[in-house]
Amino acid sequence: MSEHFQGPRRGRPPRDVVYERLDVQIEELWGRLGGLPHPEEARDIWRGLWFEEAHHSTAIEGNTLVLKQVEALLEQGRAVGNKELAEYMEVKGYADAADWVYNQATRPAGRQGGELITLAELRQIHHTAMAPVWDVSPHPQASRSEQPGSFREHEIHPFPGGMTPPTWPIVPAEMDSWLGRVNSLEPRSESFPERLAELHAAFERIHPFLDGNGRTGRLVMNLALVRLGYPPAIIYKRQRTQYLNALRRADGGDCGALGELFARSILDNLYRFVMPAVAGPARLVPLAALASTEIAASALRTAANRGRLQAVRGADGEWRSSRNWVEEYLATRYRRDR
Repeated sequence: MSEHFQGPRRGRPPRDVVYERLDVQIEELWGRLGGLPHPEEARDIWRGLWFEEAHHSTAIEGNTLVLKQVEALLEQGRAVGNKELAEYMEVKGYADAADWVYNQATRPAGRQGGELITLAELRQIHHTAMAPVWDVSPHPQASRSEQPGSFREHEIHPFPGGMTPPTWPIVPAEMDSWLGRVNSLEPRSESFPERLAELHAAFERIHPFLDGNGRTGRLVMNLALVRLGYPPAIIYKRQRTQYLNALRRADGGDCGALGELFARSILDNLYRFVMPAVAGPARLVPLAALASTEIAASALRTAANRGRLQAVRGADGEWRSSRNWVEEYLATRYRRDR
């Protein structure tokens, strides 16, 4: 699998347009395309997401494995290269946790007792993600009661920018309050991306575990997203500085940058992985979901604007076309070029 592919694109739409586009296209996913498929029904969709999330989310935390090494480790169980064992175990643990999240979130039974996320699930995610690396490289300050899945019993130094996580005795109460806010999260609202961002930033501020809070926070966010019918969000390693800066702004009460980052990531995964697989050759999808190494979304947009590609406008004003229509356009374009 190649690294994240992006063709040429026009100027980035403003934040409010991104939020509107996300809302409209999630409605289309639920209404016309049947929603997110279960991992057992669409292995290629989830495998692509799985590789990229395990690679990029651990790379944000300093892991140096490249994507091909991650693929070899997860597909074949081979540790390719001469990295420290702990780096392979970081990726393996995160991948196991992501696999658990995707399967748990897409079960028909869905939410347990009406809750979007439970405390037991939160602890399970941290344990699954961190136990493999902890076995070979445990945190040097961890007590017996601070193993993977257990809250910290240490104070945390202030973060860059001055924000200090709460003292450890009140972490359980802080997490109870946080879970209550998570379980009131509702999809398809105008403020959804920024509400998601506020909750993610709040988790990182609480810093409930001694280690692995960034990885766990992103996995928990994706459990919530997939349960609510959205594709997961993947923050790419090249976005690390943007992500950390957005988190700091969210700590100050401005969740716009982080909400926009999440919204764009969800849309990106919707276009790249989900819609091309669930739409089939005839259903209408946004042009970004039909882009490939052969033709970029910007070229498809130009062809639609000129009437050369059969397409229709969606509720958000964006063009929709189908794989069949794109193939017809490419065939006529090549004949015209000759």
